Amino acid sequence: MSRSQFSRFSLCAAALGALAMAAFAVAPLRAAEDAVIVPPPAVDVPPSDGIQTAVVAGGCFWGVQGVFQHTAGVVNAVSGYAGGGKATAQYETVSTGTTGHAESVQIKYDPKQISYGKILQIFFSVVHDPTQLNRQGPDSGTQYRSAIFTTSDEQKKVADAYIAQLTAAKVYKKPIVTRVGPLEGFYPAEAYHQDYLTLHPNQPYIAYNDIPKVENLKKIFAQNYVEKPTLVSSAKVTN
Repeated sequence: MSRSQFSRFSLCAAALGALAMAAFAVAPLRAAEDAVIVPPPAVDVPPSDGIQTAVVAGGCFWGVQGVFQHTAGVVNAVSGYAGGGKATAQYETVSTGTTGHAESVQIKYDPKQISYGKILQIFFSVVHDPTQLNRQGPDSGTQYRSAIFTTSDEQKKVADAYIAQLTAAKVYKKPIVTRVGPLEGFYPAEAYHQDYLTLHPNQPYIAYNDIPKVENLKKIFAQNYVEKPTLVSSAKVTN
């Protein structure tokens, strides 16, 4: 069942949620998309002073945000919309798949603790499957596409080079379909979408599709994992 279907039937309600979890309990929980071990990028953005910004899209933003909130060096990760205009940056409108927006996450990070390339490595390894076109796991539509929205020429060069590197290494069985393009605007999603994984860990969609992604981060990128998530509600970003 897709994220939109869960939302439509309000499975976060206690009674229905309990019934849904009972149904999922008959089989072990697993990620909708398995993690893939990928090499680090051969080219990276040089270290710099000050907080930097990365924006990526890889399916439902709940899980993408959740992974990066558990990533060391990330000082804030906000769910939102990128790829379309401000006037259509609302969940119900974006969900029609007609706005040009992708569900995205804006990542503010300290380049002295984590590099842009490492963020992309985590993105391609545990966050999503970059070979799925206009869908991710149970969700389909252009709003769930794989995309990297770059904020500088350096970021674009690194993203393009990394995709070429992974393609040449034949890391995936299918072609990478991730789109790389300049960020023209990022619009934070509604408050109820923020910190969703942390606030609703037992929600069936989260438990089945997204919690395993955080577990894979902890397993594959142990040195980059932090147990306590950096939440939007408590993040302090100076720039």
